[in-house]
Amino acid sequence: MADKVSSFCTLNIINEYRRECLAIRVDRKLNSVNVIDALSDLFILRGVPKFIRSDNGPEFVAQAVQDWIKAVGAKTAYIEPGSPWENGYCESFNARFRNEFLNGEIFYSLREAQILIEDWRKHYNTKRPHSALGYRPPTPETIVQMEPRPVMH
Repeated sequence: MADKVSSFCTLNIINEYRRECLAIRVDRKLNSVNVIDALSDLFILRGVPKFIRSDNGPEFVAQAVQDWIKAVGAKTAYIEPGSPWENGYCESFNARFRNEFLNGEIFYSLREAQILIEDWRKHYNTKRPHSALGYRPPTPETIVQMEPRPVMH
């Protein structure tokens, strides 16, 4: 008898302007605490954006998330229900994520999904060409030659 592969959810956080996937949170279920946790990490590293656009899912419209976003000085830009064109870049990203990666994978554990999805996210940002960016990735990897360290005697 084969083991049933459990499902999981992803929280995809995108910088629309730079076309960069900032984070993909993967878990069995996601709620407002997960949203606040993921955004907190990003705000510490990158600063607070002026606006956060999202759909009207319960994890985003929860009062705790709304209060937290207001407390950090950002504003919300919820899309109208049934209006995916108001969130076009995110919808496009989700389609690419599904077509280019998820449809070709079988995950046998949550941890495996987390690792492989993070690897794909890094590839998406650093190697995959984006037509809107002149067929360059949003955050290309660079190799910086380091000066050899002087030998101390």
